[in-house]
Amino acid sequence: MPPQQISQDLNFPDNTAAGALFGDLNKNLHIIEESSGVKINARGNSLNISGVRHDVEMAAELLNQIYDLIGKGYPVYSSDFAFGLRILGSSPKARLDKIFLDKVYVTTQNRIISPKTTNQKLYIDAIRNNDIVFGIGPAGTGKTYLAVAMAVSALVSGQVKSIILTRPAVEAGEKLGFLPGDLAQKVNPYLRPLHDALYDMLGPEKSLDLVEQGVIEVAPLAFMRGRTLSNAFIILDEAQNTTREQMKMFLTRIGFDSRAVITGDITQVDLPIKKNSGLLEARNILKRIDGITFCTFSKADVVRHPLVQKIIQAYETSQN
Repeated sequence: MPPQQISQDLNFPDNTAAGALFGDLNKNLHIIEESSGVKINARGNSLNISGVRHDVEMAAELLNQIYDLIGKGYPVYSSDFAFGLRILGSSPKARLDKIFLDKVYVTTQNRIISPKTTNQKLYIDAIRNNDIVFGIGPAGTGKTYLAVAMAVSALVSGQVKSIILTRPAVEAGEKLGFLPGDLAQKVNPYLRPLHDALYDMLGPEKSLDLVEQGVIEVAPLAFMRGRTLSNAFIILDEAQNTTREQMKMFLTRIGFDSRAVITGDITQVDLPIKKNSGLLEARNILKRIDGITFCTFSKADVVRHPLVQKIIQAYETSQN
């Protein structure tokens, strides 16, 4: 029996909000059509949605919720429509305002950083409520970016006095020793993604000033040995490339009034074959300790270019 086809009419009386909802040349409506398979006809501030019942109801719920968000002052982005459909597709009763309105930080370009998936919201809440949080999942799920946003927010609000960003300098198919320059120049490419996140949030000038003052430190993991890191927000990125010993060393650096976020993708381990990932071992050893929380992301949480989600799916399929 073919799925039931229905048609539903919607009306949005606020002209300004309706314009933001539909997007330039109805761009946002086209995104919904492509993502959900429905057909949307717009006339003035009114819409007619037609298609399979489930898809029509989900599209209508999305439009109504985002219209309400706009009325609350939310600066809607075109990408929010695809994110919203994913959320409602997995949790039909989800409230998008509980996720999208959770303002983590506002960048120098006045862009609001907020969670875009249910798992990202859980991750943000876990960081707020725990001293040590592990974020594990594939590339593009916002693990590191949101952690840096939380760190910058904590620094600006005076919750911590410094930010420490670190990652292991592990060769990923290229020999580090053959790169030109001194040690700092050799490892800088490994730390570049962390610098990029800081520049995006604080602007290059302020970021560099804070680095020069020692308020923000971006350094290879090896530089953490022997230190006690107090009153700091510490992020260990690419943690899948730590050894057991490195992970233990990092976790035991944490001092009073500090919190730590450890991020990694266990499907992209670049360690030598005989070396076990410290991230995998930590997940098994520490999972029952109060105050330590593990957050897991999936391909459904990818917030980069839509093709990234398809690429991850293709690689997962090829391994089965």
